[in-house]
Amino acid sequence: MTAAKKSKGLRQCLDIDQHIYDLLVPISYLFQTMIRTSPRLLLAALALLAYSSSTVSANELKGNPQAGESKIASCIGCHGIVGYQASFPEVYKVPKISHQNGAYIISALNAYKSGERKHPTMRSVAQTLSDQDMADIAAYYEGHGQAVSVPEQPAAPSAKVNELLVKGGCNSCHGANYSAPIMPSYPKIAGQHRDYLFVALKSYKTDGNATWGRANPVMGGIAKQFSNAELKEIANYIGSQPGQLLVVPQAKFR
Repeated sequence: MTAAKKSKGLRQCLDIDQHIYDLLVPISYLFQTMIRTSPRLLLAALALLAYSSSTVSANELKGNPQAGESKIASCIGCHGIVGYQASFPEVYKVPKISHQNGAYIISALNAYKSGERKHPTMRSVAQTLSDQDMADIAAYYEGHGQAVSVPEQPAAPSAKVNELLVKGGCNSCHGANYSAPIMPSYPKIAGQHRDYLFVALKSYKTDGNATWGRANPVMGGIAKQFSNAELKEIANYIGSQPGQLLVVPQAKFR
């Protein structure tokens, strides 16, 4: 069978127009090439496609930080207290969220609301929020606190940690300094609490647990490559780097 006949047969099987088929074929070849030559680039491309397809409706909503300030009563009891620790499924500091990317905050809240992330407390909070509530809260926290400048490059890791970081392709998505993700729906992670990063990474390895775990397929595929000891080394290094994330005490807790 000639290439032209194969092409026509596949197009008819997929039931798509010729111009769409002509666009998909080179994209397919590009992905095949990236699989062979640059898995990290492929990961970034897949992340970009996922972000593009999942945030269209979210981008239609404009968050109002002033409105968001009136909607954070459920947030400040944990995220507005310096050093506050959660106790489930183990003891760790709750994440810093001031100056986090707003689109990531929305993405995370939606993941809790849908059950992709299973933490019971966060699920109960997220389920009370509308899309506009999430947008407003995210806008508030994205600009919350004093902006901090960070180096463009992080401190050099040990050879062992560097090998782990390269294997995970960490800076392919989170940026060279781990404070400049390639897309807004990915989090800044430099300077995040080390124990939180460790617990979060382990949660992507958790399957079949009704009350704990995260079902993100990209992060799951990455985290499952590593032992928990290796994940802890990654978390300790990234958490030790200067970052923009803050815990800003809320007025009632000062």
